[in-house]
Amino acid sequence: MNPEIEGRDAAAEFRREHGLGNQPLADLVALIEQTTGNDVAVLDGGRDEHGLTMRDSARDAVFIAVARTKNPMRQRTTLAHELAHVVFGDWAIEDTGDNRPPHEIRADAFARHLLIPVAGVKQIVGGASADLRTLSTCVQLFGVSPAVAAIAMHQAGCIDSPTKDQWMAMTTPQIAARFGWADQYESLQTQSDTRRAPQKLLARAIDGYIENVVPAQTLATLRGIPVGDVVESLNEDGITPIEHQTEWASAAALPTVDVDFTDWEDDDSDEDPAG
Repeated sequence: MNPEIEGRDAAAEFRREHGLGNQPLADLVALIEQTTGNDVAVLDGGRDEHGLTMRDSARDAVFIAVARTKNPMRQRTTLAHELAHVVFGDWAIEDTGDNRPPHEIRADAFARHLLIPVAGVKQIVGGASADLRTLSTCVQLFGVSPAVAAIAMHQAGCIDSPTKDQWMAMTTPQIAARFGWADQYESLQTQSDTRRAPQKLLARAIDGYIENVVPAQTLATLRGIPVGDVVESLNEDGITPIEHQTEWASAAALPTVDVDFTDWEDDDSDEDPAG
């Protein structure tokens, strides 16, 4: 099957399976963690490192990681792209050395259709003519780049090919500044450029902290913030370690132990050990 169609159909099925309709998706990290049960983290990465998916075959565990970035729309697309690899089990596919292998094209298509379904675009545009303000609405609501939004709008029949090509060259900061939501975009940049530990892992660590078996430094390391800030934040929320009281028994409370020494050898024997 064509990778574009495979990606589109899988994205539509994922939305149906999880009752997502055609509405914009908010917190993609939380959505992936809650729908798949897999750990997702936002980590420090290099300039050319965007995301990866790893599978531990021994534990059948999958881990998704994306890099911190000032480009929130790209990070969302990367998250959706890595989710596609989980949906299709692409870790079993070897890299053939092609410039863009079919499974990567399929993941790109899945990401686009998951983030901004064509049906969702049609609902927003309706029967009105699409213009730059419409493009801005799609970019802002669906949390995608102008390029991804333009492709979806073209597939929805809202714009022609020359307009699509023109809009694909635009950037999100340009659109946000032009249509008055630059403040929101800056807020999204702050969020996408912040480290984020996997929720399940952090929750287990906090359970250990409450039981007084996991130090606060472990939580600080997971969250990438100073340990003092972690303790202060948890204290404010009423989360403190339990003080376990050690109960000591008195000598009188100890049970009586009977020991039979009759079978022990006599160490004071007069026999010469050397014979």
